[in-house]
Amino acid sequence: MLARLAVSRRAPIKVARFPTSSRSSSVGSCQKRFFSDKHHGIQKPRILNNPSEETPLTETIRDFLPPSEFYNLLKEYKMDFFTGVPDSLLKDFCAYVTDTASRNNHVITANEGAAVALATGYYLSTRKFPVVYMQNSGFGNAVNPLLSLADPKVYGIPMLLLIGWRGEPGKKDEPQHLVQGKVMSSMLTDMNIQFEVLPDFIEGARETIESAVHYMERRSAPYALLVKRQTFTKYSLKSVEPNLQQLSREEAIGLIVEQTGQWDIIVSTTGFASRELYEYRERRKQDHRREFLNVGSMGHASAISLGVAMFKPSRQVFCFDGDGAMLMHMGTTATIGITKPANYKHILFNNGAHDSVGGQPTRGFDVDFGKIALASGYKFALTVSTPEEIVEGMKKLRECEGPGLLEVLVNKGARKDLGRPITTPAENKVEFMQFLDG
Repeated sequence: MLARLAVSRRAPIKVARFPTSSRSSSVGSCQKRFFSDKHHGIQKPRILNNPSEETPLTETIRDFLPPSEFYNLLKEYKMDFFTGVPDSLLKDFCAYVTDTASRNNHVITANEGAAVALATGYYLSTRKFPVVYMQNSGFGNAVNPLLSLADPKVYGIPMLLLIGWRGEPGKKDEPQHLVQGKVMSSMLTDMNIQFEVLPDFIEGARETIESAVHYMERRSAPYALLVKRQTFTKYSLKSVEPNLQQLSREEAIGLIVEQTGQWDIIVSTTGFASRELYEYRERRKQDHRREFLNVGSMGHASAISLGVAMFKPSRQVFCFDGDGAMLMHMGTTATIGITKPANYKHILFNNGAHDSVGGQPTRGFDVDFGKIALASGYKFALTVSTPEEIVEGMKKLRECEGPGLLEVLVNKGARKDLGRPITTPAENKVEFMQFLDG
């Protein structure tokens, strides 16, 4: 069955307004015009006593879908288990789920593939359809279990996939998202996953969910909903843990960079960390050749750093990582520990949140990253949180034989006016490689 990329059949039909002389017909002394009845999905003739009376063009009014209404709609169809990795386009809905669903019915996983697997276990145990949410940039993590586990030709595991559509064609976005967004619909088609765009009004959403449920019942297969930018109304996370650390991540990054040398190498993880590192250099009118800003590929900065450290053994290589990113591909920690590059210095900024996609919790503060690193083969691990501890910790990290880990506890959140790199990823790559050649 071919995948559908269309809004609900009940979506309001947009009708052009023509002059009454050419597109209206007289009914006695009245005129008949058509208007869109958004709530019933049809067009009705409306009798106007005054031909010049303006008719409300309800089909042109921008709709937004309240997270609470969509959540309750899913519950009507007995979909009340949610799992996945937070996304910026889904942050309002994810925040509502975090505040509303019981802890046993909402699990934020380390990566998207794990969410598909967890959803599979849920379905096997309950025979109910799970909801799996993710950003399309993380869809690659889910491809393997979707094809080799959930596909109807394998085990046939139905689940509703809620996918934030970053890089939607025709929309302005970052380069890495534009690449992923362009191929999103064709990827789903090639994987034989039926999909629709989620309508931004509740009547259309209801029909879409009805279609999804019918398909999942009949085919025993996943069904995907692509979610465009600004589909949901605003909702702020209420179950927020207080910031208890002394420093923001941006302040900690500044302190740490000040302790690095002119030939040291930095590979920085995706999200706010790379943007804050970029702005640190900008404020000081320094160049950016010493850093590789990993704008995509969440969780892979540690492996990129390992590759650089192995083949630039005379240079100190610092990986700027985040708790959500490290958790996403924690297996790389074991690879680093086994490889044992003496120049590998891992700096983990732990704020216990997926900061750049809405502040959803990672439970990073509940994980002992230092013990995990040491058990994986790291030779040094230390946790710091104050400016004095950071300076002393950096001294020890630079002097130790690697691999070493410095965990820095910081507050979540970022400046609202935080900028983005004005150079392209390709330009960053060229400048960085030239620095490595030096």
